[in-house]
Amino acid sequence: MTTFDQLKDAIAHTLKVPASSIGPMTKSGDLAAWDSLGHVNLMMGLEQTFDIELDVDDFPRLNSVPAILEFLKSRGID
Repeated sequence: MTTFDQLKDAIAHTLKVPASSIGPMTKSGDLAAWDSLGHVNLMMGLEQTFDIELDVDDFPRLNSVPAILEFLKSRGID
């Protein structure tokens, strides 16, 4: 399973949206469920899915699939 597939599943599960609604360029504004509360829940979901710890300062910039994938790559997760 690719990192994108894992991320897509994590977003779908956390935000309770169909995985088919998430693409490689999806951003927070594209999904109604990805509001401020959904974003915090997603950050916690990312920590669990990828076994990482996020700093609250990371939250604002992790607002799209490309940004999250780039962040994960910087953490050695491909």
